[in-house]
Amino acid sequence: MSIAKLRELRQKENKELELDLSALRKELFDLRFQSSTEKLGNPSRIGLIRREIARIRTILRERELAAPAERTGE
Repeated sequence: MSIAKLRELRQKENKELELDLSALRKELFDLRFQSSTEKLGNPSRIGLIRREIARIRTILRERELAAPAERTGE
């Protein structure tokens, strides 16, 4: 999975974002495991994955907060 741009992430549906999020969390787990066994080839990848997870979680949270406002007409 490549690091997506913010615009591309915002165009995705919530279900797609949740699938991406679970895949990134699994990849982060694998990278941490490799790091602990000292077999990690690219240590900076951990930071990239963490930021990508944060971006997706931020978008999901924004949508979650916007949903009640749309229902009440605010």
